[in-house]
Amino acid sequence: MVSNAGTLTASSPAQGWQGELWLGRDFCLIAGMAGATHAHAHYAHQILIACQGQAEVIVEGQLHRGQVLLIDSGREHAMLAPRQPLITLYAEPLAFELQALHECCLTAGADLERLAEQIENLPRRVLDIRLQKALERIRAVGDDALPADQLAHAAALSVSQLERLFTGSLGISARRLVLWQRLRQALKLALQGSNLTEAAMAAGFADSAHFSRSVRRQFGVRADNTLRHLCLRLLE
Repeated sequence: MVSNAGTLTASSPAQGWQGELWLGRDFCLIAGMAGATHAHAHYAHQILIACQGQAEVIVEGQLHRGQVLLIDSGREHAMLAPRQPLITLYAEPLAFELQALHECCLTAGADLERLAEQIENLPRRVLDIRLQKALERIRAVGDDALPADQLAHAAALSVSQLERLFTGSLGISARRLVLWQRLRQALKLALQGSNLTEAAMAAGFADSAHFSRSVRRQFGVRADNTLRHLCLRLLE
């Protein structure tokens, strides 16, 4: 699955994704012509499925090639994507085991409908009930600021207990999860027709520049360049 290792850096992205974004509650699929990205790291597990030939990605400075490539949560990577048809899966580590996602991708291949159905039917990870309550509150983020005390209240914990529970049990802060949900909400609104400023403000970002910086850090692309060429399908 992985070959031709060597230390590399990605070239500057010239054009973003073109195609469809299928958005579920705890995962999304992007299918179409892939674009290159700057080096970045994000909360979600990511799996690349090449529809033709092999996908290419630089993970922590090493080149990986294959028909199906796995990038686990938090690993720095950059997509080379020489304008080829590609499916990318982003899935929440709190909901899915990476191996189960990998097996779905191997079984479904580049059949997008089958892949979406299989992922929707996967059993979700069983979490501590306090984490589950906090996660449900995070996923309900809309246009409210969601301060830490509200999130802690939803989980029947103090703020310090909540942070210890998240970082100790999951290796991720509650703040990082809130940011991921805000990005998801803003991307959804932008793809439904809101301009970047409207989408950013509705999802709790200070302004469109704050949202754009967050997209670049999390995904390695410019928000305006990428969103222009994607259409949305909701799976929720």
